[in-house]
Amino acid sequence: MSCQVYYRKWRPQSLAEVVGQTPITSTLLSALRQRRMAQAYLFCGPRGTGKTSTGRILAKAVNCLTNEGLGEPCNTCSMCRAITSGSAMDVIEIDAASNTGVDDIRELKERVNYAPSEARYKVYIIDEVHMLSTSASNALLKTLEEPPPRVIFILATTELHKILPTIMSRCQRFDFRRLSATDIANKLAEIAVAEGVEIDPDGLALLARASGGSLRDAENLLQQIATVNDGRIGLRQVQSGLGLTGDDRSSQLVRHIAANDPAAGMRLLSGVAADGVDLKQFNRELVEKLRQLLMVKAGSADSLGLTAEELAGTLAVAESTELEQILKALKSFAVLSSVADMTSPLAMEMALIDVTLKPVAAATPAPVAPPKTAARPTEIKPPAVEPKPAPVQPPAPLAAAPAAQPVPRSPVREPSIAADTSVPVSKSEAGIIGNLEELAAQWPQILTAAPPQLRRSPALAILRSAGVQPVAFDNGMVTLSFKFPIHMNKINEPENKRVTADILSACLGTPCQVTCIHEPPNNHLVKEAQRRGAEIISVEEKWTSQG
Repeated sequence: MSCQVYYRKWRPQSLAEVVGQTPITSTLLSALRQRRMAQAYLFCGPRGTGKTSTGRILAKAVNCLTNEGLGEPCNTCSMCRAITSGSAMDVIEIDAASNTGVDDIRELKERVNYAPSEARYKVYIIDEVHMLSTSASNALLKTLEEPPPRVIFILATTELHKILPTIMSRCQRFDFRRLSATDIANKLAEIAVAEGVEIDPDGLALLARASGGSLRDAENLLQQIATVNDGRIGLRQVQSGLGLTGDDRSSQLVRHIAANDPAAGMRLLSGVAADGVDLKQFNRELVEKLRQLLMVKAGSADSLGLTAEELAGTLAVAESTELEQILKALKSFAVLSSVADMTSPLAMEMALIDVTLKPVAAATPAPVAPPKTAARPTEIKPPAVEPKPAPVQPPAPLAAAPAAQPVPRSPVREPSIAADTSVPVSKSEAGIIGNLEELAAQWPQILTAAPPQLRRSPALAILRSAGVQPVAFDNGMVTLSFKFPIHMNKINEPENKRVTADILSACLGTPCQVTCIHEPPNNHLVKEAQRRGAEIISVEEKWTSQG
């Protein structure tokens, strides 16, 4: 009994019969007519798109006895019939998935040097060439680069990224694309008429969409459904043959999602679960309906292959739905495809609530937040504080006077008490700083009032925490004293030194330069005590040595 497998019986026998690959077939036909055939071709693309079939047609075209290799094969001469039946000795098909080793390619290299026995060209069709090992691919490389004059290589692959770049550079590359649902449906309609199968157009359109762009898969599905069903095949029979629920409630759920109606959606999901419908398959159908809605909303409805009734219903829903909402629903339900067990509708119910309610809940606190966040910075903004309280502080030195009675030290103590106030320095105050004593008194406030763009600098953190004090201020040059050399060295780095100068310039209102000195902690304490009005009688330094 002859083989009746549809995808083999209806394999294209000429370039004009190849479905959906017009740019490739027209290029090859032009090359045949001009006798400009390449020595190696690389056909890449998804499965079932016609790569191997095109390779066989090309082998017949270059060896056809009727047209002498100048166009489409005649399919009637002895050479064309031999290639079609697979008995031609000079057309060799190799499955690289089964012949992956370097020894297989070495054998090929030895045989390729022999001249064709019957045909004009010896043609090697290597299918799934990406399965060759690295050593085998390298062995094939030299043969592809300098093949004998009467040899043509046709390499086919579904995974182009696994092919060595050196092999690709020696081939003419043709990219086969997935077939559109319309092209597949038209081809299936021709096959159904020829095979005497009566099937509704809606069923053909569903078969075309379910094939995923592979004509071979679509032909297998058509034969499977035609074998099970006698008589006319309707949409329900196609849905049953594909394992679909055939439940229109997936479309209803899409409408509930678009209307932000979680209550109706929850009732629908409960009914679906109560009826014993396969929830995993129902979720797949829902995701497909959401994808169709997304494509229609984005203006790509032509590529879906929907019937007029389906397209009208999808357009009506798309007009009342935002693109962001469709995207969110598609992401939420597509994630559920990886859930192993969906005996309970809980996962779909959670996704439904998340899609329909979360945007509304997130929108309520938004208008309230800005006034609160905007009001607080204005209350603590340093420049907004009136500088008037600073002159009111002079009576305070009377309370601190008993701690240091000598009169000559009193002018120094007065700014130090002012430094304890919590009023930050401002530009108006900075204008009155003209000597070291005033600068030292205002030093903490100067660091507090640093410009916002400089507050993240490590220089400011060192100035605040390392006990740094100004010890000289003359003609815009500020000398800073450091207790420890490590802090002084960090500030002396160009970027930190520039930031320190910018802070002082911004707060003092005049361009400043910075110089750094290191003073041991003891001397530093003495100077601080003197600055606060203490009288130093004697200083004892204790030296310790180890080992």
